[in-house]
Amino acid sequence: MQYKHKQPSMSSDVIIGMIDTGIWPESPSFNDDGIGEIPSRWKGACMEGYDFKKSNCNRKLIGARYYDSIQRTYNNNKTHVAKPDDSPRDFDGHGTHTTSIAAGAKVANVSYHDLAGGTARGGSPSSRVAIYKACTLDGCSGSTILKAIDDAIKDGVDIISISIGMSSLFQSDYLNDPIAIGSFHAQQMDIMVVCSGGNDGPDLYTIVNSAPWIFTVAASNIDRDFQSTVLLGNGKTFQGSAISFSNFNQSRNYPLAFGEDVAAKFTPISEARNCYPGSLDTQKVAGKIVVCTYNDLNIPRQIKKLVVEDARAKGLILVSEDETVVPFDSGTFPFAEVGNLSGLQIIKYINGTKKPTATILPARDVPRYRPAPTVAYFSSRGPGQYTGNILKPDIMAPGVAILAAMIPEKEAGSVPVGNKPSGYAIKSGTSMACPHVTGAAAFIKSFHRGWSTSMIKSALMTTGTLYCFSGRGLNMLLIVQIFPFMLLLFNI
Repeated sequence: MQYKHKQPSMSSDVIIGMIDTGIWPESPSFNDDGIGEIPSRWKGACMEGYDFKKSNCNRKLIGARYYDSIQRTYNNNKTHVAKPDDSPRDFDGHGTHTTSIAAGAKVANVSYHDLAGGTARGGSPSSRVAIYKACTLDGCSGSTILKAIDDAIKDGVDIISISIGMSSLFQSDYLNDPIAIGSFHAQQMDIMVVCSGGNDGPDLYTIVNSAPWIFTVAASNIDRDFQSTVLLGNGKTFQGSAISFSNFNQSRNYPLAFGEDVAAKFTPISEARNCYPGSLDTQKVAGKIVVCTYNDLNIPRQIKKLVVEDARAKGLILVSEDETVVPFDSGTFPFAEVGNLSGLQIIKYINGTKKPTATILPARDVPRYRPAPTVAYFSSRGPGQYTGNILKPDIMAPGVAILAAMIPEKEAGSVPVGNKPSGYAIKSGTSMACPHVTGAAAFIKSFHRGWSTSMIKSALMTTGTLYCFSGRGLNMLLIVQIFPFMLLLFNI
């Protein structure tokens, strides 16, 4: 495709409807520099609400709706005390992140506290966006999502992006799935609906949004990682996946302990090893770096971090059974997640040393990470529960450690000492993969206004190519030998 002479005005006629948690309109990713007047065909609205005025919309952000039972009360009664949910404004960050991935304007010199520095821009940076806040901090309701899809159709969007996955209970019957129903109506109007495939992998039949008329997206890793160095008292070092802004350095080590060795009284060893809530003895943990295992996915990393932090630990080393972990953002709390092989050596050092010590250095960028791209372990796999004869997901896109716009940081401990709050963040999930495809579809739409949704979908699926290592085509035999569970890759 020849696109080097493309003008911004071409893609600015494409309107993307984002159904998510809202938007933070002040982000520079949503400035309207260089974008012309709003197309006359646009029939949408910019609704006012809590901390959101019509002036927050512009030639880039051309529409904003929210859905709440007291929406009419707010609009008709100015004395009503509004709440954050009564607004298109994003107080979660998810919607801001996904919208900037799909169509964020070009913004130079951005990073997440010096990680992933560079120029940020969306897949179709000149496209316009319309926001439909169907989800809040309390979650999403099917009826609200369906209403948002109906509004997007009536407003005149060209593409709808939904980084939401309904419960698997909805996946066995499309007649009970609001996203399947709404997207079917959109398809009838030749409006493409791009959806995330879910984060419940790697088991089979975990895919969501698998209706044949939905463009379902899986997540892959990218050729960049973020790693912290674990330095043991004996001089050995191990690289652990992390987004951590530790203030530790090599000049000082801290006592190191395995979770089961600092267990609280009457606590099963297996729970202390996994750092369950209430499983650690605060007096034994205080001032130490704690090693925990991560073989019980019911206790997420955020909970484990809070457990050891509340016990006054100095840091956390997590041992994961999965060697291809996704970087976890621990803020300023020292953290690193190592694979099983490294974890066994660290535990062996603890058991064989009278006074084991360690430190965890701040995270750094690791470029040219290999192998990439591969299917993210969390990415849900097909086939679908209801139509198992149709291969799903349809396509794979970057969904691991993606830098994009975010609501301002406010939580204590999230901003490194000496740094200003960042308007960007690094997130992972098929929610991040979905808007990559949305942006690509909008880009094609800007060149071929007359193409149907099926033509655009076909163009993307039939031209998508896997590249790995030195840039040559991915060797199927090699990747299966290295990662046999990645054989499901060829189901995409």
